[in-house]
This record gives sequence, C-alpha cells and structure tokens, in this order.
Amino acid sequence: MAKHRDSAPTPPEAPRIVSVIDVGSTAIRMVVAEINADSSWTRVDRASRPLSLGRDVFISGFLSTESMRDAVAILKGFKELLAGWKIQPDDVRVIATAAIREAKNRDTFLDRVQIRTGFRIDIVEGIEENHLTYIAVQHAINDLRPQFARSSSMILEVGGGTTEIMLLQRGRMVAAHSLRIGTLRVEQQVQPNMPDNDRIEEYLRENIRVNREVLNTELRLDRVKFFIAVGGDARIAAARVGHKEGEHFSMIDRERFDGFLRDLQRRSMEECVRELKLTYTEVEGLVPALLTYKLFMDATSADQLIVPDVSIREGVLLNFAAGNRTGMREEFSKQVLNSTIGIGRKYHFDESHGMHVAKLAVSLFDQFAAEHGMDDHGRLLLEVSGIIHDIGNFIRASGHHKHGQYIVENSEIFGLSRSDIRIVANVVRYHRGGAPATGHTAYASLRREHRMLVLKLAAMLRVADALDRGHVQRVRGFRVEKREEEVILRCDYSGDISIEEYGLRLKGRMFEEVFGYGVMAV
Repeated sequence: MAKHRDSAPTPPEAPRIVSVIDVGSTAIRMVVAEINADSSWTRVDRASRPLSLGRDVFISGFLSTESMRDAVAILKGFKELLAGWKIQPDDVRVIATAAIREAKNRDTFLDRVQIRTGFRIDIVEGIEENHLTYIAVQHAINDLRPQFARSSSMILEVGGGTTEIMLLQRGRMVAAHSLRIGTLRVEQQVQPNMPDNDRIEEYLRENIRVNREVLNTELRLDRVKFFIAVGGDARIAAARVGHKEGEHFSMIDRERFDGFLRDLQRRSMEECVRELKLTYTEVEGLVPALLTYKLFMDATSADQLIVPDVSIREGVLLNFAAGNRTGMREEFSKQVLNSTIGIGRKYHFDESHGMHVAKLAVSLFDQFAAEHGMDDHGRLLLEVSGIIHDIGNFIRASGHHKHGQYIVENSEIFGLSRSDIRIVANVVRYHRGGAPATGHTAYASLRREHRMLVLKLAAMLRVADALDRGHVQRVRGFRVEKREEEVILRCDYSGDISIEEYGLRLKGRMFEEVFGYGVMAV
C-alpha cells in the first residue's frame, strides 16, 4: 500500500518592493519599502536630491529650462537606483506637490519627464496632501490614538509652497485646509536680497493671525491639547532638542522648542550649517518653518510638539500596503464625513435633515446597485452631497441650491480632490430646480463620465430629499421593490406622509429620465 505523503506547506508570499518618489518644492525625494503579506512594511532605502523648483514657480509662475533639465537628471538617477531593486513599474508612484501644481508650464514638464524617464507624475492637490499626511501620522502615533479620541488636536505640515492643517475634535476631522504659506513663499515675499529674521517673523505673524481667526470659528484652538508637527524641519528640531517617545515619533517640550528657535534666529546661516551639521538647503527654510509651527502652536494649549518620523511619502506607501483593506477605507470615509459635517456646522445647516437625507440616499444607492453601476466612491460622494445639500440656506433660502454650489466649490473637504468637490457642488446644485443643461458652465466643463455621475447622484438625492420634505424624518427607511417600469419605495414611516408623497411626485422626474424607472412611495 502506498504511503500517504503530506502535502508540502505553502511557502510564504514574497514581500512586495514598492517605491514612492516625491517631486517637492525644495527637493526630489525617494523612498523604497518592502511590503509584507500582512500589509506591514519596512523602509529599506531612501534618497534625496535638493532642487528648488518652488523658487522658480513662486516668483515667475514657470519652471525654468535649467530646473526641468536638473529634475529629469535626478529622476533618471532614481530610475537607475530602482532598477537595482527590480521594482515593477506598477509598484512605483511618482507624485508632485505645490511647485509643479502651480507651474504654468507643468504640462510641458510632465510630458518631458514621461518621455525621458518613463515616469508618469501624479499631481497631488493640497487637500489630498492632507489625506496622505493624515494616513502616515495615524500610523506613526498609533499608540496615542486613545488619548486623541478624548481631546482636540492639530496636525500641521509646513512645506516649501503650502502649509497643510487638519483640526480634529476627539479624533473626528473638523476641518482641513491647504494654506498658501510656505518657506519659499516667505523667501519670495520677505527676503529677496538679505535674510532678516525680524521681517520674516512680522510677515508670518500677520499672515498666520488671519488664518488662526478662521480656524477658531471651526474649532477653539485654545482647547487643542495635541500639536503634531510634520515635516523635515520639525524632524531637525526633534533630533536636536526632542526625545524619542515611540518607534515612529518624538516629542519636544514647548520651552525647549522655543529656545532652539531663538538660538537659530541669533545665528547666521553659515553658523547653522557649521554647528548643526546641516546643508545650506536644509538651513534656508528652517527658521520660517519653525516660526510657522510656533505661531500656530501659540494659539493652542499644547505643551509639547509631537513629531512623527513620516511624510506624504509614507502615506502613499501605506496606501500601497493597505490595498483594499476594509478598515482603512472605513476610517477614511468616516473622516471625510466628519469634515463634511464640520463644514455644514460652519454654515449653520439643518443637521438632522441633512444627515437623514444622506442616510436615505445611500439606502437607495445600495438597494439600486444593480441598475446604477457606481462604485463605493460614488456612494461616498452621494453621502457627502446629502449631508450638505441645503447648505446654501446660509446665504438665502431662495435659490439655495445655487448658493450651495458656490459654497461647496469654495470649500475644502478632507479626502476629496478638487474634481470630487466639483462633482459634489454640481450634485448640490441639482438637488432641486431645473435639470443640468449645456449652458450651465460648471456642469458642462466636467468630463463626460463626471457629468453622468452628477446626473445619477442628483437623481437619487432628489428622491431622498423628497422623502424628508417636511424636515421631520417621518420616513424612517424604505425597501425598494423594482417592477418593469417603476420603482416602489415601501416606506417605514410614522404619521401622515402625504407631503413626502407629493414631494416625490415633484422631484422624481429626474430619476425616471436618468434610470428609466418611475418612482413612487407607499
């Protein structure tokens, strides 16, 4: 009789090697990481080459021919480094931030890079920078999250072109902003010839004062207990006067930080380079960056700076590692909605109505999935639109859908790109009133697939809004029953819903035009 042979154990899945390259305002940086099957990751290589692209763009609006040539040379060098790691093209993401985003000749630059290196650069918008930074910070300070859930916190990242700010209340995203304050912009405005620390501080103090007043309307800054400083300049300070607290973050006592900054302000650039053993590139923006952290921190009650050893690049790596992991998607969606609610409260919206309409809208989305063909991102945009669909009432009830479009277009919602914002603004615009038309510039300027998405989402939002026409949440929910030419909403309700039935007859026409089904509530 043949002997039974145990099957050989399945070998563990080989780690995946990925890379992120960040074309920033002051340097081009690369990180290489090894991602394991359990989504954990280890940084295995990093490189940085100074290149002040922002100095070109923030002064003239254009990237110079020389800067483009230098950038291409650096990226070619990085490509050779990646070849040694045998990284697949799909496992490399190249991103660019403020300098490239604002360059008037950015298309020329992107095309030249792609032709000469093969790299396709993704332009990261300011609000997406917030999202990626948030992911990285959450990973780095994971041990502190229970404390964050009980207090208010501010996450601040000072870059060459922009300063990214996030405000959280008990772990919930209240607001996210990308401010046009950066170390290279300060250099452009204040010190074209000779550096002058007093002038730098005066300029920053006035600019930050205005922004602090706005932030105070969204969250009382004097109640912020945790201040998280992200960025290379904060890490330089942490290495000199901070102490390692966890595996991925350090802390700096407020007094020691202030003392370190005062000491820097008294030194010349040459002294800083020599005594701190830094490069001229690192020293150039150090005082403006640390002053920016200080002036925002002065408005808070935080007594320490928390400095994570992460950047936007680690946020991209975590996206690589997570793939489609449910937990990260849910956390992201939750913070997008928290940010949306924060905007609604800023404009004194009817919160109970907005939240209920959003709930009804996503219920229709889920039950009608076989017909609409949209993905989870479309669902999120519908929920966001539902929450703030009446936000235009802050300006005036008459025409509030048009006022709402204006407010949304000029707002920042954490985690949503400018393209997403434009879609949401159009959905808010068409939750009532006339249907979209080619003469409506904001709608007509969208890509075809985005116009279709607006139509579908607005049609669903109109149905949900009609079911709470009285703003008293009589319709608690419904079950969709699809017939050949009609969708019946069998409602769970209390009291008399004749006003909701009437509202659905008025607002259901777009649903029929878009999906080919009449809709009625019973």
